[in-house]
Amino acid sequence: MADIRPYRPSDRDDIYEICVKTGKSGTDATGWLDSDDLLPDIYALPYVDLEPDFAFVVDVDGRARGYILGVPDTAAFATELRRTWLPGFEAKYPVTHEDTPTQHFVADGRDPDRLLIPELAEYPAHLHIDLLPELQGQGLGRMLVRTLIGRLATRGVPGVWLEYGADNVSAAAFYRRLGFLPLPSSTKGTLVGLRTDATV
Repeated sequence: MADIRPYRPSDRDDIYEICVKTGKSGTDATGWLDSDDLLPDIYALPYVDLEPDFAFVVDVDGRARGYILGVPDTAAFATELRRTWLPGFEAKYPVTHEDTPTQHFVADGRDPDRLLIPELAEYPAHLHIDLLPELQGQGLGRMLVRTLIGRLATRGVPGVWLEYGADNVSAAAFYRRLGFLPLPSSTKGTLVGLRTDATV
C-alpha cells in the first residue's frame, strides 16, 4: 500500500536512490555520469536539507519510493544554495571545460541563478518530482503535486514552476494533464507553471 507522507531525515538515502534511478529523462542514470552523486547533489539533496517542510514522499512499506521536493521562495533558495551548498559542491565537482554530460550538469550545479526565471513574481516556488517506474501510472504523481500545492497555498505562495527534459515525452504529457502551462520565457516549452489554487 502506497501512502503520501512528509519527508523524514531517514528517507535521505532513498531520495538519493530515486533521483539516480529516474535521472536520465525518467530512466535509470546509474553509471551515466562521472559520479552517481552528481544528480542528487543538484536536484534532490539540497532540497531535503534546506527545505524539508516542502518535501513529501510516496511510502511503500516504510521506504520512500517517490518524492516531490519544493521550495516556496526560489530566489531565497538560490541565495541559500550559494551560501551553504555551493562551496562543498564546487570542491567536489571541478570544472574541466570538457563537452560532456557531466560537465553540463556541473555547470548547472554551480549556477544557482539559473533558477531565477523571469516569472518568479507569479510563480515564486519550484519543484522536482520523481517516482520509481513501478509506481508510475497509479495517480501517485497527481497526489504528490496536490499535496505540495496545498502546502504552498497555505503559505500564501501563488504559483509553482518546474522544468523537464525536452526528450521526456511522458513527463510532458503528465504535466499537461495536471494543468501546467508553458511559461513565456520557455524557449522549448519545457518550463511550465501551475497556480496553487488550481484543481489538480
